[in-house]
Amino acid sequence: MNEELKINSEECYRVAEQRAAHYFKSLHVQVSQKTYIPTLTKDFQSWKHNHIHHHPVISFFLRGKGKPDSQGYHNYIQWLNYTGKLDNYLDRSISYIYMRDLGKDLDSTDTQIRIRRVVDSLKNHLTTEPGEKTELFGMAGMYRWAQKEGIESTIIWLINKLRTVSSQIPTGMDADQAQRKLIKIIAGVVFHVMEEMDEDISPDERAQKLAEAIRLGYSYGLTYPFIDDLLDSDVLSDKEKKQYSHLIRATLTTGSVPELGKWSGSNANLIKDIHSELKEAFKYMKVQQRPETRKSFFEDAYVFYHSQEVDRLKELSNANYTNEELYIPIILKSSSSRLIVRSVINAPEDDGFNSRTFYYGIYNQLADDFTDMFDDMKANAVTPYTYYIKYHEIRTDLINPFELYWTVISHLIHHVYHSDTKASEVILDRAINGLKRFKERMGTEKYNDVMKLFTTGNSNFNQLIQNMVRKADDVDFFDKLLRDHVITNLKNERKEQEEFSNLVESVRTQINNILKIPKSRNDSLMNESIIDAANYSLEGDGKRLRPIVTWVMGVNGYGLNRFAIVPLLRSLEYMHTASLIFDDLPSQDNASTRRGRQTLHMVYNTAIAELTGLFLTQKAIEEQALLNQFDSNTVLRLIHYSAQLTADMCKGQAMDLDSKGKQLTLEELNSMCFYKTGIAFEASLIMPAILANASEFEMEALKKFARHAGIAFQIRDDLLDVEGDLILLGKPIGQDAENKNSTFVSTLGVADARKEMWEHYCLAMEALQAVPRSTTFLKHLLNYFVNRDK
Repeated sequence: MNEELKINSEECYRVAEQRAAHYFKSLHVQVSQKTYIPTLTKDFQSWKHNHIHHHPVISFFLRGKGKPDSQGYHNYIQWLNYTGKLDNYLDRSISYIYMRDLGKDLDSTDTQIRIRRVVDSLKNHLTTEPGEKTELFGMAGMYRWAQKEGIESTIIWLINKLRTVSSQIPTGMDADQAQRKLIKIIAGVVFHVMEEMDEDISPDERAQKLAEAIRLGYSYGLTYPFIDDLLDSDVLSDKEKKQYSHLIRATLTTGSVPELGKWSGSNANLIKDIHSELKEAFKYMKVQQRPETRKSFFEDAYVFYHSQEVDRLKELSNANYTNEELYIPIILKSSSSRLIVRSVINAPEDDGFNSRTFYYGIYNQLADDFTDMFDDMKANAVTPYTYYIKYHEIRTDLINPFELYWTVISHLIHHVYHSDTKASEVILDRAINGLKRFKERMGTEKYNDVMKLFTTGNSNFNQLIQNMVRKADDVDFFDKLLRDHVITNLKNERKEQEEFSNLVESVRTQINNILKIPKSRNDSLMNESIIDAANYSLEGDGKRLRPIVTWVMGVNGYGLNRFAIVPLLRSLEYMHTASLIFDDLPSQDNASTRRGRQTLHMVYNTAIAELTGLFLTQKAIEEQALLNQFDSNTVLRLIHYSAQLTADMCKGQAMDLDSKGKQLTLEELNSMCFYKTGIAFEASLIMPAILANASEFEMEALKKFARHAGIAFQIRDDLLDVEGDLILLGKPIGQDAENKNSTFVSTLGVADARKEMWEHYCLAMEALQAVPRSTTFLKHLLNYFVNRDK
């Protein structure tokens, strides 16, 4: 069977190559005869009436009153809606996606109805007030969508997988672009599947299909960062690339990822991780294929991979490539990358889709290569543009890729979409938009130099194009805006995460240096023993989350003096450590280790541990009384709040003791968790807010955030007690079951406990929308709460 599949794969590439050669020959004739010039000139004369506007003076001032930079995602959408342009903007954007990704013909009534439905839904989401929605591609936004569709477990799986991929992208590859491509592929596969669904599909069947689509999209999407991008990069040595290419080729010709075997090279650990992910991905894709479509899926994948490999092995120093060698692999890889999606999802045969997608692919590839030509030149990559730049003066036979680009456009409009008015509108919109974006990015001078180099040889047509680039309006697209927005968010997330980690570590070091309790000459031997015990507990490898949050909110959020709040930082950690000492006692959880060391009662005895807990509680109040750089009434208000807090924590611990051996309800668990864990986290936010005299409205929002973040933190703790790592945790796993504690896992089970954690994550994230200051730190803290492994 494997041998037969290999033969079919090679034969399939030969057949595909012949088809691509026939298409290229047709395009070559049109370029040579320049038939595209009169055809597109006529098209543009008609097209420009919708895009070149002569505004009255008053309209001009209104229009100029505020068109924002299109890179400002939310502001730009608001501006489009305000000016009445949003409907047309979304209509051409979604129409383009239906043509490019779904291979649809726009003259179909059914397609127009579907486009309108998507436009209305998207517009509704985009125009919802910011405080009433979550970021669609953020974790909270994805989970809220998953809840509506009944696929929460799948989205939780995906979030964890995306984190894994992000951690595996090596230095030398663009991690943000890799993630963006992966997300785009997943979204594309899901969109395909949704389009294939019947309108009367049941909710359960819809959920099952969406869950499968997400896993298939992820599995297929992995091939971009872990095959295409990896082989294009300089991460692997030449020898390693040969090894890796052989492994991928064997996968596509046999239908299974072979065992890795011994790896020769310095990237063995990286390849081992990637191999594991790809093996799981290909296994899932193979299982999802019907027997009658499985072979065609791997044949399509082989064509895609082999055409990329042919292109990848070209060297810019070789001056002898023919036009066919330059363009045929491009036709194949650009079309097969989208043709394969229908194979991935087991969609029925659609000759119209196959035909339109085959002819459309090179249009996108030539547009992308035009945009990236200078980056490709730096990388010595062979594309039609880089090759033409290098050799056009000595190779007069070379086709001008810019001319071929316009030829493809003419061919699409009149031979593939049969002169359909809307298809023509969308394709020309996209072409002019691409040139406008390139001009904005490169600057006018460099843009003009490029245009001189790639001039078509017909001055009238060239002038027409440049007039359109200068004057045309309403040619922008949502997918480009979204692409820039996603990339910006990913870059910002990465930068903020690094800053978050550095800040946490820096503040943690500062806090560690101020916690030790000194001895005085007047201390008795007994008191010295308690101070030693207290310092032993304080010296453990604690996270110091509560004082860290207080420092960041106090100093960075409210502008409090960092030296003035030192007593408050000590107070919070003393109080937290006291609660841990009590929690570990034989009468409570009877824990033997904490923070990677023996618990206090194991080192000393139970009596000393109890006294030390009381001592630290008293020290916490004493430290609060030392906040002498603040108004005395404000400090009294803080101490009063702290006293209530201590009582609430005792209430939570009493609830925990009473629950031993009982099965609590979810409501009871949430209440106990808040008093045990959430209330102390609330204090780290509210205490600096009290010192800063923050409004009650802000403090209520912070309390709501703290409640849900604290519960999410506790659920993660419960999950780690079941599936965590002893070494990372610094304490034994399985303690809750041993002590017969009622936890979110024992009440809900692992899967539903995860869902509950993500529900509280979303509620906490949504609560932050009401906080009138930067919440970046708190967002990353919340991400840490639900993703931590210790």
